[in-house]
Amino acid sequence: MKILVFGRTGQVGRELGQYGEVTALSREEADLAQPETLADIIRDKAPNLIVIAAAYTAVDAAEREAELADTINHRAPAAIADAAATAGIPVIHYSTDFVFDGSGEAPFTEGDTPAPLSVYGQTKLDGERAVLSASERNIVLRVAWVFSAHGTNFVKTMLKLSDTRDELRVVSDQIGGPTAASDIARVTMTLARRLQDDRDEKGGLFHYTGGPDVSRSDFARKIFSLAGKRVTVHDIPSSEFPAPAARPLNSRLDGSLLEQRFGISRPDWRKSLEEVINSVAD
Repeated sequence: MKILVFGRTGQVGRELGQYGEVTALSREEADLAQPETLADIIRDKAPNLIVIAAAYTAVDAAEREAELADTINHRAPAAIADAAATAGIPVIHYSTDFVFDGSGEAPFTEGDTPAPLSVYGQTKLDGERAVLSASERNIVLRVAWVFSAHGTNFVKTMLKLSDTRDELRVVSDQIGGPTAASDIARVTMTLARRLQDDRDEKGGLFHYTGGPDVSRSDFARKIFSLAGKRVTVHDIPSSEFPAPAARPLNSRLDGSLLEQRFGISRPDWRKSLEEVINSVAD
């Protein structure tokens, strides 16, 4: 199986690049800011399956760069999915908890109505809809709070701050499921093989996050505990940490549909976090 990945240097793209079936492209090789160039790349590479792991993820910057965010998160995935559908190639695409408004406390299901609070969330929603409408074999995975040993993420930020701080104020009213990039990559490969082995396998929209759900502040405490850092975490509400783009308070995503369809259950983010911290320490 030949898998073409758009987004070699992102957190999930790096993890996918470790699999032998994967050819991962950098921004220089495939720029999602130029959607009109992507169909030619797909024709040239002739893969059996495509994974879109590249995205515009600067949530706050998207508020002032709405057109660029829309191009990368919506128009580019649409162009990839359309070209792939023409060639009969299934696509796996990643979306986000930011498509929801974060209201309530119950985990959001795939059937719940999206209501993005930000430009980033809206562009990701438009992108996932374009990918799903292009082919019934395409899969969209909504993930959340992605972390790894590379790139920019909450875990690395906390570890960096702990080098110079022994007290930190962290929001406690944002709840979600931290998800290791390595776990996302592993599930992606499982789904890719299912689509390759069974040409009648249908795709769809699914949620995949680590469990159990946790607050940002308790997530930070676990990071410091596993890393052996003596840092006191003070709980604060999101209102004390204003940002250009609103964050959903409730980022819980119900993953039962993915388990029903493919037998894939939520991974324990605490185990994955320990592996990441050990990797960073090395």
